[in-house]
Amino acid sequence: MTLEGRRLVAPDLELLAQGRDADVYALDDATVLRRYRDPTHSNTLMEAKVMAYLAEHGYPVPRVHDATDTDLVLERLNGPTLFEALEAQPDSLAHNARQLAELHDRLAAVPAPDWLPAPRNGHGRAAAGTRASVLHLDLHPLNVILTPERGPMVIDWTIAAAGDPAFDLARTIVTISTADLPEAQTALLRRYTRILRHASTSDPSPHLADAARAKLAEPNKTESEAARLRALIESAEGAEDVKHADRAERAERKRPEL
Repeated sequence: MTLEGRRLVAPDLELLAQGRDADVYALDDATVLRRYRDPTHSNTLMEAKVMAYLAEHGYPVPRVHDATDTDLVLERLNGPTLFEALEAQPDSLAHNARQLAELHDRLAAVPAPDWLPAPRNGHGRAAAGTRASVLHLDLHPLNVILTPERGPMVIDWTIAAAGDPAFDLARTIVTISTADLPEAQTALLRRYTRILRHASTSDPSPHLADAARAKLAEPNKTESEAARLRALIESAEGAEDVKHADRAERAERKRPEL
């Protein structure tokens, strides 16, 4: 199904899901309409281009059937999100976290095309002389759908950019660690992020403070989430200060006495 230059009337469609910026409606058994509530925040044409590029590189994304300035017609994916699967089977936590780590590592292997910009806030750029990868920048368990036919599929490429994949993993950890969730889920997800960090080939530690700063600068967060982001920045900066001090001390010990 294509949009054919017309804007479908949302009230006539079945609402399947709501995100912070966009709504997803059923068009038929095979396709969905993803629509931004505020057209000024949409970047659908770039999002469609990114997904088409990733599909060419074998990365698991939904097929794009059509796109306008505000709407996307996408393949309809059936199955629970990674988060829903974890809620249903808490004892699958380790396997679940490793699945997410594998998706991060697979994405890190996809070179960023020249037309994909760096993250808007300046954080997460690839270091000079290194190859930039495609970054999702919101790759958490709610943005992975476990389909019976095609396995895990990654959705919502709204803020995709080119940069350091370790920063992408840091963003995920920051998002999971600071989200408004019941205490029982918070404790579970603390274990989740520890496994995620160890399972991935990227080291997010040096990027946690910058990832939290980038998240803090964005809209669509609660006061409690903002408070946790500030606390995480302080904690991450403190950990980095300790690392720098330890390195300086070891270097001093190795210096020959005159």
